[in-house]
Amino acid sequence: MTNTVAIGIQWGDEGKGKIVDLMAPKMDVVARFQGGPNAGHTLVLGDKKTVLNHIPSGILHDDTLCLIGNGTVVDPFRLVEEMDMLLDAGIPVAERLKISDRCQLILPYHRTLDAAREAAKGEGKIGTTGKGIGPCYEDKTARRGIRLVDLTSPDLGARIDANLEYVNFMLTQYLNAAPVNRADVDEALELARARLLPLAADVPLILQKRIKAGDQILYEGAQGSMLDVDHGTYPFVTSSNTVAGAALAGLGVGPGQVDAVLGICKAYTTRVGAGPFPTELYNAEGMCDAKNAGKHMAEKGHEFGATTGRPRRTGWFDGPVVQHAVRINGVTGLAITKLDVLDGLDEVKLCTGYELDGEVLESIPACCSQLDAVTPIYETLPGWSENTFGATAMDQLPANAVALLRRIEAVCDCPVTMLSTGPDRNHIIHL
Repeated sequence: MTNTVAIGIQWGDEGKGKIVDLMAPKMDVVARFQGGPNAGHTLVLGDKKTVLNHIPSGILHDDTLCLIGNGTVVDPFRLVEEMDMLLDAGIPVAERLKISDRCQLILPYHRTLDAAREAAKGEGKIGTTGKGIGPCYEDKTARRGIRLVDLTSPDLGARIDANLEYVNFMLTQYLNAAPVNRADVDEALELARARLLPLAADVPLILQKRIKAGDQILYEGAQGSMLDVDHGTYPFVTSSNTVAGAALAGLGVGPGQVDAVLGICKAYTTRVGAGPFPTELYNAEGMCDAKNAGKHMAEKGHEFGATTGRPRRTGWFDGPVVQHAVRINGVTGLAITKLDVLDGLDEVKLCTGYELDGEVLESIPACCSQLDAVTPIYETLPGWSENTFGATAMDQLPANAVALLRRIEAVCDCPVTMLSTGPDRNHIIHL
């Protein structure tokens, strides 16, 4: 194993939690580098399902140290709730988890502002989770954010007062919403002081010591590359950089301390919320293709958000999206998930490019209106009736499924190194 960045390379929900959990026993450290409680990494052990929002997916393993890096934003209420869920399951969280003292805290006024803004947009909503993540990153950039280490600062009260004055003006005078009470903020701060501050640490220092000792590190991302605030379908994106390079800034490591980038994607494509989706076949608002392939994916793939519960939009595998992600992340290997969802389809389509105004495009348009207007260029491959669920070796797969994987490799110019054939940890093929 090598020091590896594991990231999603579509619009999130690619199955990162399972892949990271699978790799974690071979790793000494799993470190989360961006995002907040919108991660929704689902782990399945036997009949038990565990959804992690903040905590790295390696927390279930005895000898794995889990780190939450400075690039993340942390909601004290949600993180403590997650910690207590794990404690109830017998997981000694405090022994396995450290949190960067430079982490920004999501406070009640962030969540309130997030929800009020989204409500004010009406039909122009971008589909935020409403968890306060965007406003928290805004405060970080505006240099008015509250970090975990700031809980020990003598001027904390004055800073909170100034933040509340600003936020409550925005809520009451501009967004026609109720103000946030100081008592609610103080409750979050006290909880963070009691439960999170004891876990605070200098994460870059820990990582440097572990790397020098020869330990294996897994850098874990959240969301997907197409939701990156710079490289995704802006403005229908998350509030942080989700690409592999964000691991460097979000954890305090250098470029030479990353050996490989594993890009995780489904054998088809899904998206939650608003924004362009060129290969879309099905959504909850009634869109459905003639042959119901999109509905087949949604139902068989149980396509509902692990964090939000929202139904996901589904469509064929989008080669240009994954090509784009391979380029901007330096992906060295693909982990393909949910191949079994395609079982039973008469034919499978693979988008190999886009056409716009009669021209075949070389890359994804940066403009969302242009991306909305592209016509996907499809290759149609024969489907398979055989069952791939739970397969653990390539020779157990039907020839047509293998042919699809080989075309994905060729179109995306990247080898498939891992294949998931079901939700359980054992439903995996290493290539």
